[in-house]
Parts: sequence; C-alpha cells; structure tokens
Amino acid sequence: MTSAQVDQHRDGNEAVRAEGSEGGEGYQRGLGARQIQMIAIGGAIGTGLFLGAGKGISKAGPSLILAYAIAGLVIFFIMRALGELLMYRPVSGSFSEYAREFIGPFAGFVTGWTYWLFWVVTGITEVTAAAAYMTYWFDIPQWVSALIFTVVLYGANLISVKLFGELEFWFSMVKVTAIIGMILICVGILTVGFSDAGDTASVSHLWNQGGFFPHGVGSTLMTLQMVMFAFLAVELVGVTAGESKDPKTVLPKAINTVPWRIAVFYVGALIMILSVVPWTSFHPGVSPFVAAFEKMGFAAGAGIVNFVVLTAALSSCNSGMYSTGRMLRDLALNSQGPKVFTKLTRSGTPLVGTTFSAALMLVGVWINYQWPGKAFDYVVSFATISGMWAWIVILFCQIRYRAKSDRGELPTSEFRAPGAPYTSWFALAFIGMVIVLMGIDKDARVSLYCAPLWGLVLAVAYLVLKRRNPEAAAFRKR
Repeated sequence: MTSAQVDQHRDGNEAVRAEGSEGGEGYQRGLGARQIQMIAIGGAIGTGLFLGAGKGISKAGPSLILAYAIAGLVIFFIMRALGELLMYRPVSGSFSEYAREFIGPFAGFVTGWTYWLFWVVTGITEVTAAAAYMTYWFDIPQWVSALIFTVVLYGANLISVKLFGELEFWFSMVKVTAIIGMILICVGILTVGFSDAGDTASVSHLWNQGGFFPHGVGSTLMTLQMVMFAFLAVELVGVTAGESKDPKTVLPKAINTVPWRIAVFYVGALIMILSVVPWTSFHPGVSPFVAAFEKMGFAAGAGIVNFVVLTAALSSCNSGMYSTGRMLRDLALNSQGPKVFTKLTRSGTPLVGTTFSAALMLVGVWINYQWPGKAFDYVVSFATISGMWAWIVILFCQIRYRAKSDRGELPTSEFRAPGAPYTSWFALAFIGMVIVLMGIDKDARVSLYCAPLWGLVLAVAYLVLKRRNPEAAAFRKR
C-alpha cells in the first residue's frame, strides 16, 4: 500500500469518525467522561464479587486473591486490545463490527447474536435476582418487582442515552462506595482493633489457616471460571464508543483504569476481608461481605449488602437493555437482522431492538418463576461461555488489525496495546485454559453443552439469510 493510499484510507477513516461524532449512525453523543468512567468501573464489579466470591473462598482460601490478580491482568490485556480497535474505528457495533472486518461477515453475525443472547439471559437472571432481593424488606410477589424494574429500566433506556448513563453512574457509585467503605472499616480494625473481630484480626490469616493454598494449586485453578465470570461485562465500555462525547479521549482513560480498579475492588477488598476474618469462616451461597459484617458485629451489614447487590443486579439489567438494542441495530444495519431493528426514537435510542429484548426478558422471568428447573439453569450457564466469546473475538481481531497496520495496510491506532500481539496470544491461551477447566469441572461443564447447539442454530440461520439476502455476507465499513 502506497503512502497516498494510506493517507486516503486514513482520511476515509477520519470521515467515518467525524460522521459518528455527529450521530452518523443515528445515535447521539450523550455519554460524558464521568459516566463512561463509572460504566467502566461498574462493568468490573457485579454480583460475582458480592455473592459469588464466597464459593471461591471456600474452594481456594486466600489463594483466590492470586486468581483474581492473574485474571485481572488478562482482563487488562483484553481491554487494551479493545482500546486499540476502538481508537482505530470507534463504532457502536464494537467487537461485532470488528469481527466482520477482520474475520468475516459470518463471524460478525455470530458475535452480534451471541452477545445479544448473553445480555438477554443475563438480564433475565439479574431482574429475577433483584426481585428476590426486594423480599428482604417487602412482602410482595416477586413478579411484581420484576415487572416494575423491567418497565422502569426500559423506559429510562428509551428516553435518552444520557439517562442510561446517569442511572449507570449512580448504580456504580453505590457499588464503589460499599467496597471502599468495607476496605476502610477493615483497615480501621487492623490498625485500631475496634469491633468484635478486632482482637483476632491479622494479615497472618492469609497464610496461617492451612497456608496460602490450603486445598492445593489445583483447587485454585478450578476457581478461575468463577473469577472470569465475575469480570464479564467489563467489555461493555466498547459498546458505548458510538455514543461517547469524546471517545478518543474518554475511552483510553477508562480502559487504563482497569488495573487499579481490579487491584482495589477485587484484590484489595479480598485481602482486607480475609485479614480481618479467617477464610474458614466463609461458605458457598453466603456473601463474603455479609459474613464479614456478621463477624465484626455489625447487625446492619446484611441489609447494606442486600441493597448493594440489588443495585448491582439492576445495573446489569440496565446494561443489558442498553447493549441488546445496539447489537440488534448493528446486525440490522449489516443486513444480518430484521430491518425493523434499525428504527430509532427522536432521542436516538434503538426503539424496536430494546423493546424486543425487554419483552424477552419479561417472558424469561415469568418462565423462571413458573418452571425453575434444570433447563433454565442450562440456558443461564451459557452466559459464561457466550460472554467469553466476545473476549476471544476482541483479541483475535486486534491481532489481525495489528498485523495489517504494521504492514501499512491500515492506519496505526492512537492507543496501541502494549506488548501486543504477544499479550493478546497469552490472553487467548489463558481463556482456552479456563474453557478446558470448565470442561473438567462437573458443575461448570454444563456451560459448554449449549454452545455447539447455539452455533448450529446460527450456522443454519446464516445460510438461510445469505441465500435470501446476499448483502448479509458482505462487509461494508460504516
């Protein structure tokens, strides 16, 4: 490629960016730096930490801290790979759009519909959980709470992207405040010694109760799928690229906060909790935060944590409403979904796609209430592998993009991933290891059962779509 051709390509790429900044895809640039930062933070903090960490601690003891640290490093590699792609071409379709460009139209089709399904299923489980959390304070039917939450979040997402961002900001603020508050309390206990746990609190709990690896390194490895599940949705910040006010400035800053977010909110919080309360005091199914509050003698702890996990669940459902509508519209714009999904409201939100997804979430909630059997559990477990599929696509696309940009075939991103492509290959290998571990674990391997079936459904659907509409198999850069 000659320098003139590169300049021409760069000019075209800048035109796409300029068009997007003015709503070229039909969206409005309504998400500011404050909201993007909190969306990035909130995406990394969910019920996987507040509730799921109890099971991880019982399996791995203090070594769960190391599992979160290593997985957090991999997540940083994934996010920097995504950041490089976003600065090359910030579009709302994000990794689905990149999959079409660097792998092929079928990959974009699979990625878009899989990520959509991931958020629909996640939305169902989270709004169901939120309704269950409400029974802690109020004696009302769960379906009533689920209906109210879904309608309110649906309405907020249709009003404007700015309102979505504002809701996500405050949801994330609650989670951040709770974790920082817990860390400060633990620091106070360790230094001053107040509360019921003050006399026994010590950092020596990290190695005195059977060692740092009380059940061996193998048990720690088997917790990696739970750890990675806790980080699912961190990539959501990429979907906001088409609606960020200043993506070239805001998104790199948000992505670069990933290391300290994980260091503070996961590694730091667990170090503090396990220093104040021995790991042997935690059990599966019980939030480590609730257990820690009880050991400290704070009776209000259970209510506080219940409120925090309620906001975490609503945050996830809110994100689901947002991302599903955008993914369906991206598919429709590429002739890989019904054209009706391209429709926007006057405020620039995807009306039909969001409505369709919200309706499915309500139907799923009703099915879960009526028949809470294993079949639904199998579908829910698919969320793990479908979420990781997005990470795999991000990494592979970044590797392909970096190779092309290094050869001068594409303009160089302004936010290059450090150590790539080696860091991206390392992250891919790590995800592959986690998938193998999921297959070994009898409780987690069910996540892999639905993947081939879903892949077959998508393959058949794509062949039918391609035959009816050849444009579905063509990539058109927007």
